[in-house]
Amino acid sequence: MARRPWILVAEDDPDDRFILEEAFRHLVDDHQLHFVEDGEQLLDYLNGGDWSSDPEIAPYPCFLLLDLNMPKKSGREALAEIRATPSLTEIPVIVYTTSDEPGDRDLCKKLGAVEYLVKPPGFQEVVKTFERICKCWHRPPSA
Repeated sequence: MARRPWILVAEDDPDDRFILEEAFRHLVDDHQLHFVEDGEQLLDYLNGGDWSSDPEIAPYPCFLLLDLNMPKKSGREALAEIRATPSLTEIPVIVYTTSDEPGDRDLCKKLGAVEYLVKPPGFQEVVKTFERICKCWHRPPSA
């Protein structure tokens, strides 16, 4: 059975989750999106390995799309923990946030984010942004 590539999205805003789902639907049809809504849920999900038990999805997400400003545990804290966990260091983390603060950008780069994106204002801009991301990071899983 072929394993389907998947993308993990940590985003607490329901409107942003809907926009992301629609944008990816326009770009990639052979993937699965999985959403978590806060930093604690993200780390529980990753550390619990629930995702790895599904034979239809790859062992790791193609990438993690991470909002910085989430409840319970911020994206900054979650990114630091992900990069400190040996079994999770191979997951590419793309920060996707409203923050355009140079300090946030520098911290995320230092912590190992592969990209830092400020959320664009309109749907067409979101689609263009994720078209580029999918070309770079949406790879089929290893068999």
